[in-house]
Amino acid sequence: MGAHISIPMYQRAVPQRYRLAGQRCLNCGRVNFPPKATCKYCFTGSEFEEVTLSGRGIVYSYTIIAGGGAPPEFSDQAHCQGSYPVVLVELEEGPRVIAQLVDPPAEGISIGMPVQAVFRKIYEEEGVIRYGFKFRPV
Repeated sequence: MGAHISIPMYQRAVPQRYRLAGQRCLNCGRVNFPPKATCKYCFTGSEFEEVTLSGRGIVYSYTIIAGGGAPPEFSDQAHCQGSYPVVLVELEEGPRVIAQLVDPPAEGISIGMPVQAVFRKIYEEEGVIRYGFKFRPV
């Protein structure tokens, strides 16, 4: 089972995927990413201001996805690379996000390693190339 995202759902999320557009809760001041109808931190805030996240953060956790464990939309990538790293990054603004890591260092990935979001092709589905962010070490 993959993480199929329909074309309309993908198009609605373009600001988050292309510009890292998040939202600051006007009630508690914390940053939600991706945007929510109600603040996921204070559960009462429903008014927000848009913020563009820096894309800078640190590796909070990571895993290596083996070829056989890759979701269907990443099967071509898994076939070509064999395996690929996925990181949970804590962004400077607070939210934690999951994405692939590109250009992993030869010495290996480490918790606390600084990373920067980069705009990349994610996969192709239904004849549409899906773009978004991945992270690379800095």
